[in-house]
Amino acid sequence: MPADKYNPQKLNFFILLFVVIKIALNMLAMSHFGFQRDELLHLALGDHLDWGFKEVPPVIALLAKLSTTLFGGSVFATRMFSTLAGGFIVWFTGKIVAELGGGRFAIALACLALIFAPAFAASDYLFQPVVFDQLWWVLAVYLIVRYINTSEPIHIYLLGVVIGVGLLTKYTMAFFAASLLISLLFTRQRKLLWSKPVLIAAAIALVVFLPNLLWQFRHHLPVFTHMKNLREQQLNYIKPADFITNQLKVNGMALFVWLPGLIALLFSSALSKFRFIAFAYILVFAFLLYMNGKDYYLFGAYPMLFAAGGYSFEKWIKAKYVVVRGIALVILTLLNIIFIPLALPILPVEQTIAVFKSLHIAPKWEDQKEHPLSQDYADMFGWDEMGNKVAWAYSGLKPEQQKHTQIYADNYGDAGAVYHYGKKYHLPEVASLNSSFTLWAPDSLNAHYIIYVDDQGGGNVIKRLAPFVEKYVKLGEVKSRYAREKGTTIFLLVNPKPGLNDIYQKELARKRLE
Repeated sequence: MPADKYNPQKLNFFILLFVVIKIALNMLAMSHFGFQRDELLHLALGDHLDWGFKEVPPVIALLAKLSTTLFGGSVFATRMFSTLAGGFIVWFTGKIVAELGGGRFAIALACLALIFAPAFAASDYLFQPVVFDQLWWVLAVYLIVRYINTSEPIHIYLLGVVIGVGLLTKYTMAFFAASLLISLLFTRQRKLLWSKPVLIAAAIALVVFLPNLLWQFRHHLPVFTHMKNLREQQLNYIKPADFITNQLKVNGMALFVWLPGLIALLFSSALSKFRFIAFAYILVFAFLLYMNGKDYYLFGAYPMLFAAGGYSFEKWIKAKYVVVRGIALVILTLLNIIFIPLALPILPVEQTIAVFKSLHIAPKWEDQKEHPLSQDYADMFGWDEMGNKVAWAYSGLKPEQQKHTQIYADNYGDAGAVYHYGKKYHLPEVASLNSSFTLWAPDSLNAHYIIYVDDQGGGNVIKRLAPFVEKYVKLGEVKSRYAREKGTTIFLLVNPKPGLNDIYQKELARKRLE
């Protein structure tokens, strides 16, 4: 009988303590650094609601709209929903432990492993689909486990909703849902696959996901173009050996919680009816390995293994060995706590840099050069400066000139920054042919004045566009010390020639077909 049936209220309250810890940590980190580039894109999506976008399904856009409506557009407000999602991930991890039959020590170990694992500290506070994807994965596992323990069909029906919403959040849910269902074939729960509740749940998932599926067909299946570009530009450079070793590293000391959990699920008779969890992990791991998936694609599979690991340690270390249990908690979380500022910005930037230096860590970016901050952190600086400088450039034009001015940005981060920070200055809506900005880009780029945000530090304007304008004037550049966008330059293009618009329209037509 699951442990929560003995005293569910006490266990629920105990789990809630770890939820509070998770939320408190996130709140400490929320406003130390600025927006991350993807967050600015997602906020822009919230003002252009649709059933799909170039790189993501629609849920993140809906959450962005709700977030700005309810809480405003600050960094802190934007990260409220992701912080709540992180708290729910901890909650359902604890609930899975209880369903497996674990008690307080098992819950404490599993939840602390999750909270302080670098992978989850780094991914569960930014306003990105990743954290919500993880939530649907862990909730899907909880519902199946709960059904196995209770035989109540409502949990399978809810599973259909979760899979459908998960597909509307991030398409990786398809991989995990398939892994869960196939894994049941290898266990005595295989009879569940052919049951009426599962067929109804499959229908529910399809109905929930259908609007995005139809949107994909109407827009020439951009998900495949996105995956093709992702594979050519990033995934093809991921070596299988690196994917394997990174999975062993991303959770830090929590490796010694999830790996024993995986082994126990495979071989322990006490967990035999939940063996499908181990098979599901192995299947999705193998699939992502074959597909050259990114490390974080698999993060959502670890909470269920943390739960099994917590349960296993509780069985191995008996209750009478209180001191040993305490030592185990300290050893398996202390090192991750020491490294937490490297994954979660709980400290101001200068103190964060000092931690990198004290640990003799010199982060390398995609340029293969060493920098004082990680690339993820560097992506959180310079956006307010960029938005304000574009606004300053626009305000420097005469009112009559402003009527004939367009703003263009090279990449979605620049466009998102100008879009977000430009609202208070009533700037014209920024145009870009990068990412989902293509979906609502203007049909022409033919104003008398174009404020151009050049992410090549002048390379695009000087080398490519100079022959197509009467003149260009440099108005400023991003100088934020730690910004990855440092050097991005703002130009005023005066009296563009028709050739510039021809280039723009050809590129726009091509992007809209992708």
